[in-house]
Amino acid sequence: MSVITSSDIPPSDEFLPDDPTRSAAPSDYVLSVLQPGETIRAIGRLHWVIYLRAALPLVLGFAVMIYGLGLQHRDLRTAVLALAFVLTILGAGLLARAWFARWTTELAVTNHRVIHKSGFIRRHTVEMNMDKVETVNVDQPLLGRLLDYGTIRVMGTGHGIGRLNRVAAPIELRNAITAR
Repeated sequence: MSVITSSDIPPSDEFLPDDPTRSAAPSDYVLSVLQPGETIRAIGRLHWVIYLRAALPLVLGFAVMIYGLGLQHRDLRTAVLALAFVLTILGAGLLARAWFARWTTELAVTNHRVIHKSGFIRRHTVEMNMDKVETVNVDQPLLGRLLDYGTIRVMGTGHGIGRLNRVAAPIELRNAITAR
């Protein structure tokens, strides 16, 4: 499950690398911005479906490589293997980009606010007080309903957090935001 509540978080701020809750543990950023008396209700993260965009060129690259290795004509084999190399590099680049986006995107719901952070060197953070939250919209396509991911839009007085695309367990996260 990609959303955890404060009862799932160990009392210590230390999360060991072999700790099974590490993937859903609060990040250093979220822990660093917590105010006195503020507790984490839920932690969200991007769904693994963000890796699917990288899967197509990777699979095509490997299929073209296997086909190219079986060709007898040397020039044609070289061209096909070059295409396989380009597709594989493109897929690997998209895979690394998706991993980095998932690694650097943080979403936490506390008893006082909603925190969203993305980026590494160029960081973008948005925080909204729970008192300012007016509406939480969840959009899930058919595949999103089946795989439990969707887009969350948190709207508040004056502005909102914006679209949080491909978030895992969006209904549970929405419930954590709207629970008073």
